[in-house]
Amino acid sequence: MKQVITLTIFLLTFSAFAQKPCEYSTNINDSIGSYKVTNEYLVSEKNFGGTSNYVFFSLAQTDGQPSLNVQLIQKSKGFIKANCFDKNSKIFLQLQNGKIVTLLQINQENCGTLIRDDKGFDNRVNSGIFMFMKDNYEELKKSPVTIMRIKYLTDTEDYIVKRELTSEMDGKVYHPDTYFMENIRCVEN
Repeated sequence: MKQVITLTIFLLTFSAFAQKPCEYSTNINDSIGSYKVTNEYLVSEKNFGGTSNYVFFSLAQTDGQPSLNVQLIQKSKGFIKANCFDKNSKIFLQLQNGKIVTLLQINQENCGTLIRDDKGFDNRVNSGIFMFMKDNYEELKKSPVTIMRIKYLTDTEDYIVKRELTSEMDGKVYHPDTYFMENIRCVEN
């Protein structure tokens, strides 16, 4: 009987710590090169005073080079300020272990696109691609993220990265703090 209980506990522990398979929205490998992108993942959601702000991450690998795709979506019936990405834009990730990881935006200026929906809301969608730096890339595998700072062309915005986020948008539960720990392996060789 002890063996059955021990085996059951072992199997439950093993399945609890097993890595889930990587899911890709794009996975291309041809004579030109390779490109794969993980599914988008909600890392921040703010709803206040009729305005909604969402931050989504997806990891990409282009010919062996990993990067972070960031998509910002703002929704409001009022004025939406444009936060632009430029060559000096950066993302700073403060980890639980006290280290700070910096990601650099590729040299591409982008202020997003403003779209009006049928309910009278203005929606601004802005995307940026950020590159990992070799000296701190490994730190993302070891420790959860606690704070994220995005430096735009003319502004800086801070986000508290939650351990668990239940989205008002889709009702799903997300774990933004361990996003890199769980997914960065999906874009490694």
